[in-house]
Amino acid sequence: MQVTAVRAATRHATAVAVAVTAGHFINDAYGAMLTPLTPALQTRFGVSIAAVTLLSSVYSLTSSVLQPLLGILGERVDRRYAAALGPLLTGLGLTLMGFVPWFGALVLLVAASGFGSGFFHPAGAAYVALNSPPQKRGLWASLFSAGGTAGSALGPVFAGVGLTHLPWFGLIGVVTAVLTFAVTPPGRAEGRRVGLAEYGRIFRGPLVGLWAMAVLRSLASMGYNAMLPFILLARGFGTREVAATLAVYAVASAVGGIIGGRASDRYGRVPVLRAAILSTIPFFALLILSSPANWWFYPLTFLVGAAVNASIPVGVVAAQEYAPGHVAVASSIMMGFSWGFAGLLVFLVGVLADATTPTVAALVSVTLLIPSALIAYRLPEPRRAEFQ
Repeated sequence: MQVTAVRAATRHATAVAVAVTAGHFINDAYGAMLTPLTPALQTRFGVSIAAVTLLSSVYSLTSSVLQPLLGILGERVDRRYAAALGPLLTGLGLTLMGFVPWFGALVLLVAASGFGSGFFHPAGAAYVALNSPPQKRGLWASLFSAGGTAGSALGPVFAGVGLTHLPWFGLIGVVTAVLTFAVTPPGRAEGRRVGLAEYGRIFRGPLVGLWAMAVLRSLASMGYNAMLPFILLARGFGTREVAATLAVYAVASAVGGIIGGRASDRYGRVPVLRAAILSTIPFFALLILSSPANWWFYPLTFLVGAAVNASIPVGVVAAQEYAPGHVAVASSIMMGFSWGFAGLLVFLVGVLADATTPTVAALVSVTLLIPSALIAYRLPEPRRAEFQ
């Protein structure tokens, strides 16, 4: 009887993890549609390139930079609503972009879509953390992360149907939201009601160092991705090679995250963080100086993408274990706030490229992995406490 109950609980935990991972997949697929659609949106609303680029900044602000605040709010309400709200609000908002009457309304629509994504990520990560076996937290977190990476790769495919037919894809988000709400159990952070001052104390100690490490790592990766098209075009290659390189890098990121997550379950969170970041530096520099004309370019792209991104889910789990009573907020600090903060700084890489060359700017970006690795060496190994 007891064995049957354990099996039933395991099946339910797996179903919850699968549901929120599917939600992560479709949520991030919607988010990845925005950039490819900016030329069509510029034509549709008759605005400047700067104005339509503002949409990406607005989405980054509400979906990433504000994510810790949304994570705090998510801890005070039933998190199943937040988990379902993500694919619903993000999907409906971003698939209806071509049907609002004026550009100001479009900005508000994109902002609201970003809030959906910002609510989803802390709730989804919390569900995975709370339902994963303690000895496999890294693996489960990495599978959740891989779902989002795969969705980001699919987003441009959705965008390819054009603004007019895009609303049909919004139905996928509706169905995903309904299934997520049906499968996930009611839940909110247990224990006494805490104030904003205590939430502020979460972001201190090793979690600050972990966040800084993630910002530097993310900025290095973003700087490379931003400079890649300019580097390859200057060397005589076209958009096909750029797209192929980014696709290989994205697939490698998902694979590397899974390997890193599982390795952290066996060898510890901090050792994997240190190894993943430090070992990447020389290969990353070689990759920037290479091109598709070299036979090793795409294998090296896969190796670098897997290595530098192996630390992403590991960092999320480490943050959760540093703050076991606030897994949603800790997750949002590592997923949204670190990535969003790096996104706000990536324009400096462009400024450097204008002053020098895109290759120099990309190489300087990679040097940020050095202080990132040094910070990782100062981090203590988190205790694998019970989550609440």
